[in-house]
Amino acid sequence: MLAAGETRLLRGVQEQRALGAALAQALAPGSLLFLEGELGAGKTTLTQGLLAALGFGGHVTSPTYALMQVYPVPAGQVLHVDAYRVRDVSELYEMDLDELVAESRLSVIEWGERLYGDYPEAPIYLLEHVGGDPGLRRVTRRR
Repeated sequence: MLAAGETRLLRGVQEQRALGAALAQALAPGSLLFLEGELGAGKTTLTQGLLAALGFGGHVTSPTYALMQVYPVPAGQVLHVDAYRVRDVSELYEMDLDELVAESRLSVIEWGERLYGDYPEAPIYLLEHVGGDPGLRRVTRRR
């Protein structure tokens, strides 16, 4: 896990998933994690590693169209939210976001900048493409 303000380079999908696995072990039960970054930066790939480390063996996809996915893991469930298409965050609360977060072993929210104030303790990780190398990503912990 990175300290606030720390940056690391990730080379390839395996390192993105490994960071997700490390986060899964480091974050306390009930934690929420924000993931930011342009399309294809690796947010869902990192989440795949996180879910695998928590014992989910199925297929993990971006919840862009469903907005929310709940994945069963031995320690309960992991909530995966994509707030990209949400016009107003009240839509997520109408879908019981608070309750789902409270019930989850871990919650991951992509594109959730409009929710930062509601979860001030949640770490924020920014993933970015690094020019010239399609497999290289820079990840920075913003808080």
